[in-house]
Amino acid sequence: FSHAVNSGVSPRFLHTNSTSHTWPFGAIAELIDNAYDPDVSAKQFWIAKTVIKDQDCLTFMDNGYGLDLRTMHKMLSFGFSDKTTVKGVQPIGIYGNGFKSGSMRLGKDAIVFSKSKSTSCVGMLSQTYLEKIGAEQIIVPIVCFDQTKSDKHILDLMQ
Repeated sequence: FSHAVNSGVSPRFLHTNSTSHTWPFGAIAELIDNAYDPDVSAKQFWIAKTVIKDQDCLTFMDNGYGLDLRTMHKMLSFGFSDKTTVKGVQPIGIYGNGFKSGSMRLGKDAIVFSKSKSTSCVGMLSQTYLEKIGAEQIIVPIVCFDQTKSDKHILDLMQ
């Protein structure tokens, strides 16, 4: 199922929010912190630079639990976090802003690919896309596929 999160926030906010990171390494640290929060529980984290269609791209990958539609939607929404302490380990990402501020400090566009036990999801936070369509509010497209069925049918939107 395709789902678009309509945030009610102006696209200009993506750039403004990113300025909370005064240097790129702070933004990178934010993304690394997210991977090591207890609800993600990544044991490894990789950063690489690649070129796609003459554009320099940074890739961040971890081996954590992954995101389903519900958690992808929450991660790409603004100011929302339901992270809690797990086995005495307090999460760093409790304000619901780190991914958005960190990724937009490093570039104008972020595509998130995630695979959890049962679901594969793709979400996009893109200033370029929002500019090209003349969006007045931030729209975040998300597509998820249920991986538990052999036909890999498209997942129903969770309410």
